[in-house]
Amino acid sequence: MRIGFVGLGRMGGNMVQRLLEGGHAIVANNRSTGSIDEAVKKGAEGAYTLEDLVKKLQAPRAVWVMVPAGNSTQDMLHRLSELLSPGDLLIDGGNSNYKDSIRHANEITASGLRFLDVGTSGGIWGRKVGYCLMIGGKEEDFRELEPLFKTLAPRDGYLHCGPVGSGHFVKMVHNGIEYGIMQAIAEGFDIMKGANNPTVAEEHRFSLPVADIAEVWRRGSVLSSWLIDLTAKAMVEDPQLTKFSGSVQDSGEGRWTVMAAIEESVSAEVIAASLFTRFRSRQDHSFAEKVLSAMRFQFGGHVEKPTGG
Repeated sequence: MRIGFVGLGRMGGNMVQRLLEGGHAIVANNRSTGSIDEAVKKGAEGAYTLEDLVKKLQAPRAVWVMVPAGNSTQDMLHRLSELLSPGDLLIDGGNSNYKDSIRHANEITASGLRFLDVGTSGGIWGRKVGYCLMIGGKEEDFRELEPLFKTLAPRDGYLHCGPVGSGHFVKMVHNGIEYGIMQAIAEGFDIMKGANNPTVAEEHRFSLPVADIAEVWRRGSVLSSWLIDLTAKAMVEDPQLTKFSGSVQDSGEGRWTVMAAIEESVSAEVIAASLFTRFRSRQDHSFAEKVLSAMRFQFGGHVEKPTGG
């Protein structure tokens, strides 16, 4: 397939490379020209303006937008909708709020365009192992782009979830669950590290090799998972996690998941508590929060911003 791709950052650039390796033709655009040049070296066709990108695609066009959620996505979709023609298809693959996606779809389809929201999970490892894709929109639009989804995802790693907004809703809940799992892992390692605390009775005190424990849990344990793998990797590289401050950011999906739970009167104590812990981490830092920060760096390349706490 031939598709336009806007946004060549940490995720977008790797997605373009995976699509190129899968035999698709990509017209690539980015705010910084250096990223376009890199995509061209890998086989993409560069478009240094949005107008140029639209001209290099044949109707009905498909343009995948992979820029930060919020105003950046809103502005990009608006600009593209003014350049594209009725029947063209816009895809938002970022971490947009599902309510924003529904609103975007209403605005875009009013001018005769089509829209898909695609929740994308895979982080910096996605280029190699594939991206889990959660897709919302019309069935026929999903089917039209299914060859792209098959290339981007591992086998059986994509799903048409339902109408517009459902893709980003499912991705939102996915990330809320991720918050809770990560928090439990981090707290467990904090407890093991604290087993040698002088406040613990001497006969109950242990100096535990937490990095080795992370490694052994990868092998046959019921806890074995990609997050445990990444925790083990981080601890091998830096057993005390000294390069991590312990300040942990949240990218929005955890908040939205808790808000959705409130709207639905669904009890979500673990996810809510993990979100509040991230808020507190920006004031004072525990080893658990360093573990959380290390996991975020390992799977997504997230570098936490320093705080005044």
